[in-house]
Amino acid sequence: MEGVMVSLSHPLLENENENEWEVNHKHSTNEGDSSFFKALFNGLNALSGVGILSVPYALASGGWLSLILIFIVVTAAFYTGLLIKRCMEADSSIRTYPDIGERAFGKIGRTITSVFMCTELYLVVTGFLILEGDNLHNLFPGLKLETSWLQLGGRESFVLLIALIILPSVWLDNLSILSYISATGVLASVVIIVSILCVGTFDEIGFHSKGDLLNWSGIPTSVSLYGFCYCAHPVFPTLYNSMQKKHQFSKVLLLCFLCSTIGYASMAIIGYLMYGSEVESQITLNLPTDKMFSKIAIYTTLVNPLSKYALMLEPVVNSTESWFPNHHKKKHFKLVLRTSLVATQVIVALVVPFFGQLHER
Repeated sequence: MEGVMVSLSHPLLENENENEWEVNHKHSTNEGDSSFFKALFNGLNALSGVGILSVPYALASGGWLSLILIFIVVTAAFYTGLLIKRCMEADSSIRTYPDIGERAFGKIGRTITSVFMCTELYLVVTGFLILEGDNLHNLFPGLKLETSWLQLGGRESFVLLIALIILPSVWLDNLSILSYISATGVLASVVIIVSILCVGTFDEIGFHSKGDLLNWSGIPTSVSLYGFCYCAHPVFPTLYNSMQKKHQFSKVLLLCFLCSTIGYASMAIIGYLMYGSEVESQITLNLPTDKMFSKIAIYTTLVNPLSKYALMLEPVVNSTESWFPNHHKKKHFKLVLRTSLVATQVIVALVVPFFGQLHER
């Protein structure tokens, strides 16, 4: 017994234990420089955005009682967000969403989680490029890019232009800085809601639609669209790691889900009262294009995809960088890798047949 006690108190083992504690302590405390409000803006930007245009259609599909579903969805999404936080607190080596998959189901779980997460986010942000290209082409149909060696149509030109505008934000690997871009996205969402409210109030449209109480056939559509509004879970580990005071993450999540749900529910009610069952899949398609508040809402919708692009792509970038453990900390390598990801998305948006039509549906 004495021999055992002596071996446990050996100075080499004490040093190893101290070093191990220091490593774990660094994992749990380092690499976080975002304040509470910066993390809040990033979280709000991840949760609120493009989906805000489709919630009136979701409510119209299921009827007034389907509004209950949004609260059920947000409750489940918030709880699973807290579970992600508990996983990361329980094991300081968990840094990403695939890490959780590995702890739960081994290497196979990590692979499956990585593939689905990266594919989803990659296609979502590629869809942002297509959405921006289509909207700008509709607003400025006469613009084309023609040179001696390159000829692009209007939509293709705008996709390339938007990618070049977005690229510098993708180079940022600091969510503290990225929070300022996220703040513009949050502000844009508020402006959209207020503008559409003003359209109904001042542009002779009003809020006269009674709507249906319940439409069972439209419930699946409502659930899927409400679920789309809260699909930012792959971003939560990145958001958690970015915080200085990680114990405040639960409060950040609560405020993010609370504020975004108020915004979604408000937009759904306003849009359904304005247009009833005639509301389009995106409420901006119903707006009269010759009115000032309508123009504000339509132009402001261009800001949301721009502000969300880099934040939603960050988990994909982190996962891709982990494939190159000997190079991922080099600045030049990061720039090349991130630029290459954006370039491939431009190619997908322009070349892959029917991807744009699939996104629209």
